[in-house]
Amino acid sequence: MSIREVHTDIVIIGGGPAGITFCRKVKKLKPEIGIIMLRPEEHSMVYCAIPYALEGLFDHRKTFKRDELVTDTGAMLVRRTVKQVDLAAKRIVDETGDSYTADILFLATGALNYIPPVQGADAANVHTVKTQGDMERLFSAIASGAKRALVIGAGAIGIEQAQAYRARGLDVFLVDMASRVLPGMLDEDMAKPLHEMLREKGIHLTLSSRVENIEKNENRAKRALLSNGEYIDLDPQRDFICFAAGVTPDIALFENQGLETNRDGIVVDSRMRTNIPGVYAAGDCCSYFSGIDKKPIGGKLATNAVPMAKVAARVIAGKDDEYGGFFNGAATCVCDMRVASVGFTEKIANLRGIKTVVGWGETTALFPMMPAAGKLRVKIVADIRDLRIVGAQIVSTLPSTDKIDIITLAIQRKLTLKGLAKLSYSAQPWQSFMPAQSAIVQACENALDSYMTKNKEFSYPEVLECV
Repeated sequence: MSIREVHTDIVIIGGGPAGITFCRKVKKLKPEIGIIMLRPEEHSMVYCAIPYALEGLFDHRKTFKRDELVTDTGAMLVRRTVKQVDLAAKRIVDETGDSYTADILFLATGALNYIPPVQGADAANVHTVKTQGDMERLFSAIASGAKRALVIGAGAIGIEQAQAYRARGLDVFLVDMASRVLPGMLDEDMAKPLHEMLREKGIHLTLSSRVENIEKNENRAKRALLSNGEYIDLDPQRDFICFAAGVTPDIALFENQGLETNRDGIVVDSRMRTNIPGVYAAGDCCSYFSGIDKKPIGGKLATNAVPMAKVAARVIAGKDDEYGGFFNGAATCVCDMRVASVGFTEKIANLRGIKTVVGWGETTALFPMMPAAGKLRVKIVADIRDLRIVGAQIVSTLPSTDKIDIITLAIQRKLTLKGLAKLSYSAQPWQSFMPAQSAIVQACENALDSYMTKNKEFSYPEVLECV
């Protein structure tokens, strides 16, 4: 029996980036609206900072977000796990038996770590990395004298974990079934130089192979067998395995209630409405499409969750808005290199039926006479039919997020290679490449030159494109 039943205007399930952003935006637009947020975790976290906490760069508590981000708005924060949801009735029951009803439900349950169906993956020293509990268990494993760590998955999270454990002195093995690291971000030509860097750092990198079986001793992993016939031995009493093989939407609470879902999560429209009236959703628990080709694509990023939540908040507050789709700008660090990408790689574009023309640009990251000028390499990917830009990749010795964001805007505004080649930019010895050489412009010009050598001259529509 319910101990207590509370009614409010909006109930938010989940306290991650989407939930927090939605709460703050709604309360800013309509302060009088009553909001209750139910969050199962003790702390909402800056998830992408976990590897650097594990590395020991700062106190792990700095990854915790302040509860005041929610409570200072006047919303009520309840730290409890939701056990039952009736979407049609807009009724929720938490772990204590208390229940909540609302006029609107906002689903922001996020995603769970995906663990492939590998025999032995349930061993006590097999971990994932997503939550506060995950982080604390990994800290405990390191503090207990771990000497070896096996990281499964060489995407951004896996690479960041591998580097963190290596920095703590562990012997680290990194395995991925793809032929390159960061397969969702980089093509082979951009990723290949990073392989040697990781190996020089002391990380044992194995590609084009997967873990097929984990042998156990008293429910602790002692050996991982790879599909290439190799194996990795572990001390079951102190060493550990960390899965970083992707995530899956956390939507089990909403099963068998008529909510439209697919493998990527809850299906929402451009206003973040589900197929059930009064039920909205945003963030990693959702399925959506690419802003480039309007076809479904994964987009489990906080940088997608935040704008989705803002759209939902504006719509609910009576100020219409729409979400244009995932562009998936992302960044990570590989050794001393700063890596970023947006949109489609050449390979992904081709898999989605887009024939491409590509170009490269390479300069120093600063003026060449400056200390630690380093290198900056850009790859641009465009649709060969109309030369619209559909993706880009950057590998640089200096931060690359500012540059990839420029290209993201170009993609959002549907610029062609010619349009972005006309980019007007600034230059300063400590902050940029030389005035005569922009790697972004170079890449576009290189792609245009490549196109012109193989095709008749392209006739651009009579539109003004950054000219």
